[in-house]
Amino acid sequence: MPETLGTREVKPPLLGVSGVEVRYGAIQALRGVSLSVGQGDVVALIGANGAGKTSTLRAVSGMLKPTAGTVQLAGQDITGQPAHTLVGKGMAHAPEGRGIFPNLTVLENLELGAYLRSDKAGIAQDLERMYGFFPVLRERQAQLAGTLSGGEQQMLAISRALMSRPKLLLLDEPSLGLAPQVTQTIFRILREVNAQGVSILLVEQNAHLALGLAHWAYVLETGAIVMEGTGQALLASDDVRKAYLGE
Repeated sequence: MPETLGTREVKPPLLGVSGVEVRYGAIQALRGVSLSVGQGDVVALIGANGAGKTSTLRAVSGMLKPTAGTVQLAGQDITGQPAHTLVGKGMAHAPEGRGIFPNLTVLENLELGAYLRSDKAGIAQDLERMYGFFPVLRERQAQLAGTLSGGEQQMLAISRALMSRPKLLLLDEPSLGLAPQVTQTIFRILREVNAQGVSILLVEQNAHLALGLAHWAYVLETGAIVMEGTGQALLASDDVRKAYLGE
């Protein structure tokens, strides 16, 4: 059983992952991962490179089919369902590497985020909301996405995911390769998005930032969860500080 630090506030369940295993050929990437995200939660996954963080997100979002275990969204079994079907069920995934369409404009990328929606007034309203979060996207709306800076591409990837109005947003390494000032902006917006009711499952190399944002967090080592607790309790843990915070 993983070590638990702190007490978790009980919230209605949104995401439940139970005993999930993932293999890449002979290599077992995940070994019985179980975690949950309550409605309105920010939940962080931290761990060293190769620990299984990205594989966990991919198994949740349908990009990988688990070899064992189950994934439930709002009480519905979604294990192994294709990623594109989960958008309509309220899940959006901004993957590592951003995954934007470089040959489309910023505006076209944002509109693609809302491709399942038909409420034109709501889509226009959400476009304005994204431009409010990240004003640079309004300035760049006619520009090809591939010409944006890394920070601007990350802002676009998050905004495009939010255009589907998800209940649950999966984020994989949103600060990777970004300047500290841009990272601070993105995390400020994530806090605001969460305050507006969107639950977040976050994989983030900057453990200090991730734990500062998270209501609850899990520590992954070699494909298994070894510790969980409140963000603040893990920040205060000597083991976590030595292993993941460079202290």
